[in-house]
Amino acid sequence: MLQIQASREAPPLIDDARRARLVFCLVAAGVMAAALLALAASLLQDPDSWWHIKVGQDILASRAFPTIDTYSYTFAGHPWIAKEWLGQVLLALAYDAADWSGVALLTIAMVVLTVFLMSWHLGVWLKPTLAAGLTIVLALLIDPVYIARPHIFTLPIIVVWTAYLFDAARNEQAPPLWLLPLLCLWANLHATFTFGFVIAAFAGLDLLMRIRLSNPALLAKWVAFGLLCPLVSLLNPYGVKAILATFTVAHGNEAVPYIMEWRPFNASEHGFQEMALLTVFFGLLVSRLQIGWAKALFLVFTLHIYLTHIRFIYLFFLLVPIVLAVEVAQQYPALSARKWAEEKRDGLEQFFVRRFRQVWGGIAVLLVLASAAFIATYPVAPSQKTSAKNALAFAQTRNLSANLLNSYDFGGTLIFHGIKTFIDGRTDQLFLNGFAKADEQMGRSGGKPVLQAQLDKYAIDWALLTADDSRIPFFDELGWKRAYTDDYAVIYMRDH
Repeated sequence: MLQIQASREAPPLIDDARRARLVFCLVAAGVMAAALLALAASLLQDPDSWWHIKVGQDILASRAFPTIDTYSYTFAGHPWIAKEWLGQVLLALAYDAADWSGVALLTIAMVVLTVFLMSWHLGVWLKPTLAAGLTIVLALLIDPVYIARPHIFTLPIIVVWTAYLFDAARNEQAPPLWLLPLLCLWANLHATFTFGFVIAAFAGLDLLMRIRLSNPALLAKWVAFGLLCPLVSLLNPYGVKAILATFTVAHGNEAVPYIMEWRPFNASEHGFQEMALLTVFFGLLVSRLQIGWAKALFLVFTLHIYLTHIRFIYLFFLLVPIVLAVEVAQQYPALSARKWAEEKRDGLEQFFVRRFRQVWGGIAVLLVLASAAFIATYPVAPSQKTSAKNALAFAQTRNLSANLLNSYDFGGTLIFHGIKTFIDGRTDQLFLNGFAKADEQMGRSGGKPVLQAQLDKYAIDWALLTADDSRIPFFDELGWKRAYTDDYAVIYMRDH
């Protein structure tokens, strides 16, 4: 994967330069690893991490793939598929091996691998110092996606997929067929594999812009590759259902407006990213960079997806630099890897080149030791903002087992602990047909009648709410008993 295809345009890097470049990639990856290890607990604060791990554990235990919901009581028996089953299994294996520290370490490993690959592919065209520095900045920009969920496994895949497809288009070659098994892996890890189809289409447009209709045989190979993409994606436990589930989220899902990660970009909440966007467009305007209409469309597409749903921040900040790096190098030779390769290696680079194997081995040993020390001495776990640890302990002592109403952020931990949920993070397929809308309306001003209707409809006897849940005053007004409260959670019980 790390071998760059021969190209008549690629800069002729000699072995010493290649080794020095590899060291810069390792440095970028090491910097990111150190930063994430210091902030490991922040990777575990998403409420959905809980239920992803539980689903993975259940798949491993039953050796079967779920087709109906068994985790909620409100939608029990409704069709539901674990379309991200492989990512969930990997998270479950990490948890079973080393508890939450194992989950955090696996998440960090995926981010570090992404940084390494990003720096490597940028370094094909840009000088390694620039490639490594730019990669670190980009990695910091997309930090909101660094959470222990299945999408984290797809970050290295999408970097490789994009780099090699656009490289093939630029060199007027057929797309590498070995990318198809990679897409099959992607399809079993996370639902974003359909973006792979779109990226391949844009790479095909870039080829078409270059050759027009002068090479029908090559165009036919790209069309065949495009047709094979959805076919190999069917090699998953759910077949075409996994593809269809992606489109049900993108079009007409009523829960999307109520979930933070699906909301549009808000500059007041993401000032760092806004500054980066303004810098990018200022640079494009003053540099007059010539990139062609196909890549311009790709830039517009990734920006649109990001501004529409902030969860796709990585599509813009990871993929656009990969796609545009060659034009930057060609139009600004001082920034190019070719210019750097022709220069004499400085003392530090010569040191790393002469002791390349020792440096590589030392870094490998250091990473293994750091991982072992992290697991042994620095245990991490989700905070009670999502775990409701003390509140659930109280519920267990009181044998609270009837239907409950829970805040959305506690759905994951309830599933993990075997408690049927009212609502949870699986709103891509469940809690629809007005349910998610009603759940949101319960917390609005005047939402007490809606809350009362849901309490009666589902015969709810207790509620587990976050400390800032807007429905808390309504429970007091309805005469429910506040049985437990702490800084993170409140438990109400129906006063019989």
